[in-house]
Amino acid sequence: MALEQVLGTAEAKARNGAAGALEEDARLTALFLWTLESTNGDNGDPHPGPLPLGEGEGEGDEMGDDSEEATSRKRAKGFSLAFDVARRFAQPLGIHLPDWESRIIETEKGIVRLLPVSQRAKQLFGEDGAEVVADQLEQSPKSAAQLTLFPRMETEPQPVRVRGRARRGAAISDKALRTRRDLPAAARHAAQAGATTLDHVHAAMLLQAGGRTNALRALLEAEIQRSADFLRLANALSALYPKESEEKRLLDAMLLAVPRK
Repeated sequence: MALEQVLGTAEAKARNGAAGALEEDARLTALFLWTLESTNGDNGDPHPGPLPLGEGEGEGDEMGDDSEEATSRKRAKGFSLAFDVARRFAQPLGIHLPDWESRIIETEKGIVRLLPVSQRAKQLFGEDGAEVVADQLEQSPKSAAQLTLFPRMETEPQPVRVRGRARRGAAISDKALRTRRDLPAAARHAAQAGATTLDHVHAAMLLQAGGRTNALRALLEAEIQRSADFLRLANALSALYPKESEEKRLLDAMLLAVPRK
């Protein structure tokens, strides 16, 4: 079962040797998609049609249409669940939804929306965008093994603010940042800025969307050498995404590009 591959259950390990659970964002995404399917709650916009790299956020649905209504429609794309539904499956597994706010989910008026991969391009690749990263991968395929995501977070650290006052140079551990609820969300996000398996899968999907075949191949070869988790998660998500969704189309096309032994 696809969900078992992400959660790392005993059944999955016995069936094909899968290791333990993947990172928290992968588990949240997999559970979100599984819940949509199991409750027939696929009420998200399938956002059909490939988007150029870095696009897909804050644009009108039609050229020249910059009305508030059009912007709202664009921002609402993605698969959605009621917050209470998401909380019920996340809480028992220790998944704290606010930790992933604006990274893989967005919550508004009691609805949790799974961000479309197209809206993560700037977040993953920074202001330069995926095209620049793709150029670098094509010029130096070996650099794929050291691919750095979230460049803006790493190059622009912000002072940590605790209970309303900035503490410059304060030594606060990553664990403390992730768990202390009196810290702003941005501080917790920075503590989790290290790229996860899901982030790398999304990066590969964006390269696929942009038609950057050589860059994608370099990234895939590096990920396969790094760990079996990349393909484990990609195959699981392909089974969990709705059949007509753009994410499933990108995942399936990306998996076809995986080098064969």
